[in-house]
Amino acid sequence: MNKTIIIQGSSKSLGNTHKVINYLNKNNQFDVVDLKTKNIGPFDYDFANAADDFLPLMEEIIANYDTIIFATPVYWYSMSGILKDFFDRMSDLLHYKKELGKQLRGKNMAMISNSTANDLKVGFTMPFIESANYLGMNYLGDTHAWFSGDEIDEDAKTQIDTFRELV
Repeated sequence: MNKTIIIQGSSKSLGNTHKVINYLNKNNQFDVVDLKTKNIGPFDYDFANAADDFLPLMEEIIANYDTIIFATPVYWYSMSGILKDFFDRMSDLLHYKKELGKQLRGKNMAMISNSTANDLKVGFTMPFIESANYLGMNYLGDTHAWFSGDEIDEDAKTQIDTFRELV
């Protein structure tokens, strides 16, 4: 199996992150899940959200995909809140569902971000890289896209094309 899924973590299902994903996935080679369409609560030490959509989604991802690409807009110099909740919930896989979490080992992770300018700050990628390391995943790399008006900038498209070859 060599399947890839893109996890869209944006507060706006059809916004710029969606445009970037569509460009990255122009050959429809990747599956996409929009976190905005899921009911995923925040991490809770008592696992009060164990019955929401997080664990079934992770079971599906772990069973069916080798590579996970996280797609996020840049909100206040970091990943979106909806994606941060998803990352926080990975703690469920380290405590409450350890056997499921162990199955992430050896899988691949990558990240694509976007904003209105080519101005990604140093350190933005650290949570993705370190999470992959901690979970025993291979970090394949990342790229940042930006916009010229309502369209993805041509230089950003070139970077996305290069990124597509990595994943």
